[in-house]
Amino acid sequence: MKKSALWFVIVGTLAALTHMAVFFLAQSRMWPELANALGFAVAFVVSFAGHRRLSFADTSTSMGHSLPRFAVTALAGFASNEAVFVALLRGLALPSMLALIAAMLFAAGQTFVLGRFWAFRR
Repeated sequence: MKKSALWFVIVGTLAALTHMAVFFLAQSRMWPELANALGFAVAFVVSFAGHRRLSFADTSTSMGHSLPRFAVTALAGFASNEAVFVALLRGLALPSMLALIAAMLFAAGQTFVLGRFWAFRR
């Protein structure tokens, strides 16, 4: 579990950096909420590949079984992310990057629990 959690943090950090980079590049061309969704979509690929191969490498589930489950897990995390992001951005008028970082941290715990105990369940 300790090794899995370490890989989860590493992969999650790489996916989060991917998400933030895409968001940063796209936000001047579209609404921040859409840039957040685009960042999520690109980071999803990084996240699934990394978690499948590293964080939950000991899984006995097939790719065909874990990908749809992970997609549901990630979409649930993104729903939380987007709700917090909009509340902070529009409701509290925080700068977009600060709102994004806070929203991503909020959703990370939920994603780990659902990933460990459902999407990549042994």
